[in-house]
Amino acid sequence: MVLSLEELLHVLEPVREKKTIVFTNGCFDILHAGHAHYLRRAKELGDLLVVGLNSDQSVRRLKGPRRPILPQTARAYLLDSLKPVDYVVLFEEDTPELLIRAIRPHVLVKGADWKVKDIVGADFVLSYGGRVERVEFEFNLSTSGIINRVLELYRELER
Repeated sequence: MVLSLEELLHVLEPVREKKTIVFTNGCFDILHAGHAHYLRRAKELGDLLVVGLNSDQSVRRLKGPRRPILPQTARAYLLDSLKPVDYVVLFEEDTPELLIRAIRPHVLVKGADWKVKDIVGADFVLSYGGRVERVEFEFNLSTSGIINRVLELYRELER
C-alpha cells in the first residue's frame, strides 16, 4: 500500500508492540531481480516491510538529470505489487533520515556494500535498541548496468 508518512504512522503505531517493523529505502528505478531478492531478504527480518522511495526530484539530485527512467508513481506501483512489500512511502529529501526518525523501525536494512557506520539512520536506530542488517546482493544487477546494457545493444543494432 502506498501511503503518505502521516497515513503510514497512523497504521504502524497500533501494531508497533506486536510486530517487527523493517525499513529500507532506495530509488528502485527499473525494478529488477536484484531488487526483488533484496526486498525478499529484508522482509524475512521482520513482520512488516516499509520501503522508503526517493521521489523523482530526489532521484534527479542523486543520479543526475536523466533519471529516474520511471516516474515515482510507476516505481511506487511496482514496489507495492511485490509480495514482500507491505508499505511504500515517498520522500523528497536526499536521504531517508527524517523518515527513519519518524517511523522508528525495529530493523533498518541496506545492501551489504554499505558499512554500518555509513548507513543513514543507523546510529539513530541503534540508539533505541533497533538493529541494522546488511543484505548480500544476488544476480549482480544494477539499474545503471541495465541501462548501459540496453544502450550497448541498441548501438550494436544501429551499426
